[in-house]
Amino acid sequence: MSRTPRTTRVLNAALGPFVTGYRDPAGSWAKAAAQVEKRAGTQDRPFAADLGRIIEAAAEIPGLSPLGWFLITNEVERKYANRLRVNRVLAEHPQVTGEPITAPVFVCGLPRTATTLAHRVLAESADHRGPLTWELSHTTLHDPRAARKVIKQLEQGLSLMELVAPGLQQKHPTYIDRPEESVLFFAHGAHWPLQRGPMPSYSAWLADYDVLPEYEFLKLGLQVLQHGREPKRWVLKYPGHLSDMDTIRHVFPDATFVWTHRDPVTVIGSFASLLETLQAMVQHEVDPEVIGRAALDHLVDQVNNGLQARMNLPPSSIVDVPYHKLSADPFTEVPRLYAAIGARWTTRDQKTLAEVIAKPKGAPSHQYDLSRYVDRAEAEAAFAPYNRMLDRLDLRDATPAVEL
Repeated sequence: MSRTPRTTRVLNAALGPFVTGYRDPAGSWAKAAAQVEKRAGTQDRPFAADLGRIIEAAAEIPGLSPLGWFLITNEVERKYANRLRVNRVLAEHPQVTGEPITAPVFVCGLPRTATTLAHRVLAESADHRGPLTWELSHTTLHDPRAARKVIKQLEQGLSLMELVAPGLQQKHPTYIDRPEESVLFFAHGAHWPLQRGPMPSYSAWLADYDVLPEYEFLKLGLQVLQHGREPKRWVLKYPGHLSDMDTIRHVFPDATFVWTHRDPVTVIGSFASLLETLQAMVQHEVDPEVIGRAALDHLVDQVNNGLQARMNLPPSSIVDVPYHKLSADPFTEVPRLYAAIGARWTTRDQKTLAEVIAKPKGAPSHQYDLSRYVDRAEAEAAFAPYNRMLDRLDLRDATPAVEL
């Protein structure tokens, strides 16, 4: 059964005669990159060449729609524009690289394990700061007037996204002026084939890709956002950080990790449902079983990488947060989390916690069916090593998990 909404089908019919770049992806990207460089007044050809791998691989997605091609190429163009924007700031203000990024917190864990909740409550502190959605997409020095313009443009884009992906806001609420996942700042990663569809050539290239430059550039981005403003402790979040903890500690030696935990089998169903909604934006039809297989393989690799990295990190650098405890009793668990990362818990934090964790009124819960994507027994077997760690550390909930 297709989950492609009527609005998306209408847009595909309208765009079909005009969107033809997928027939010559390399040539299409060369023209687009040149336009980005012209507007920016600068260039970064090696970076552009690597971005071209995404464009060329996008043409491999089965059932790629005209709207899908438009959305992917537009996103890649924005990645390049933001890279050039940051490069220009650094060239004109080299002192930015002297900004201290002290003791940042990286919230990680499998997707759908309350990483968003943990990020939200930590970033709310007056002592902390989480990079906002618009800042990750348009990274530059502080300018309130320019910020208002950017926010307005991105909010219009978010409204369009809800039309072509109804229900996405319930599965992953996004707000332009609130903290968001740091993956928005990254150029490369497994999120491309997971969220858009099979991209074999890109996945093969990514297997040997060194993520170190992504985190080095993330640090530069944080320094740009911090420059000229009161330094605060950065709180970042992305489930994929779980695979990169060793690299993160190389770039940020005093980083602390907040690792959220939840029944991994429940995670698969929720995560795959989100991926199906995202892929339906760019494909005429989606295959739930293909999505389920990709989700399971990715999450097993992610958690195994996290378990391996954990063995090499100081125990004090990792704070474990069980999903069921954080969601069931946040007024007890959040102050404990603050204490665990060495942060102040104030009367202000206590007063605003209810507002921070509140769901929008009338918001429906995220409904999904695990059997639509994977076999439960296979998923349980795949996560056996992780579940053994959860049991050993008493982090697993004995009751059935529910969606938060």
